[in-house]
Amino acid sequence: MAEYTLKSFFSPGLVRRLAGEIARVHPKFARNAFIAGACKGLDALELLDRGRHIARVLYDHLPPSYPEAVDVLLRSLGPEHATDELLGVGLAPFFYLPHTMIVAERGLDHFDLSMRAQYELTKRFSAEASIRPYIKADPERVFAVLRGWARDKNAHVRRLVSEGTRLRLPWAMRVPWLDANPQRVLALLELLKDDPASVVRRSVANSLNDLGKVYPELLNRTCAAWLKDASAERRALVEHALRGAIKRGDGAALKLLGFGGKAAVSLENVRFEPRKVVIGGKVRMTFELRSTASKPQELLVDVAVHFRKKSGGASPKVLKLKRLTLPAKGTAAFETRFSLAVHTTRVPQPGKHAVDVLVNGSRLPAGSFHVRAR
Repeated sequence: MAEYTLKSFFSPGLVRRLAGEIARVHPKFARNAFIAGACKGLDALELLDRGRHIARVLYDHLPPSYPEAVDVLLRSLGPEHATDELLGVGLAPFFYLPHTMIVAERGLDHFDLSMRAQYELTKRFSAEASIRPYIKADPERVFAVLRGWARDKNAHVRRLVSEGTRLRLPWAMRVPWLDANPQRVLALLELLKDDPASVVRRSVANSLNDLGKVYPELLNRTCAAWLKDASAERRALVEHALRGAIKRGDGAALKLLGFGGKAAVSLENVRFEPRKVVIGGKVRMTFELRSTASKPQELLVDVAVHFRKKSGGASPKVLKLKRLTLPAKGTAAFETRFSLAVHTTRVPQPGKHAVDVLVNGSRLPAGSFHVRAR
């Protein structure tokens, strides 16, 4: 999801709507003063700073004590997520980002109340970021709560257990205690690995993928154990959890998924169209893999594009392509496209962009294309 889209969501219109929701349950709320303060300077701020700005101004206009303020927030909440899934809900849940920021920044001295607030907020948005200051401050107490939430009837509460404890949760504070205690995180994931809700299983897979960035051997051992007598749903979870390891060419991870052997193939007929592209354009790549083996091979084929960085170096980005059974002496054709569009997370740079084809983790140099400034 593009950051600029989210940023524009936190608009004066949202501030006015928030003011109306608070005033509905708290008639003493200084609605106009809040709107004026929250809108002041809003356009100059980036995404998370907009949320923090609105949260600070909102808290200043709520009752002065934290318990009273949280009581107002909880009474103002709208309906819970309508389904277990989050697909298709758009940006609407981000309405509650300022609420979670208030809990994260103001509530550490009110543990029970703040955990109840996060329990309710995660059923409407997500408390994955707001719970992390509490893990940092008192991990044992939080983990005792999370063990109970792992059996909650609400899928979004169960998802918070795995999502909030991720070692590398995007856009969230790093918690050293989690890095130092991966087994404690795994104990929670064990409770959720066969969860009936796919939104929870995806979160478990994402948490395992994060863990593998820090503890690759632990990831592989865990996935090997989980694959024994695994259901189709659990196997899909494990495959998703190993995606980062597969991109890194981790031999043990590839072997777990049945792609451990080095492929006997040759790379042929590589084409880049166009070979010279301006920033903002696209490149189409086609190539063939020809088997040099006398028996069929199970192949996992990806492509790595070495995007130029502003510093002059290169950073590879792996694009998932295809898994297939290649017949003995057979040939398979492939096609993919690379976007050189400008994103907030990656700004294309002029220069040579090398490309590798990855076959069962082994890199086959495929050539390069050149990017030009507009």
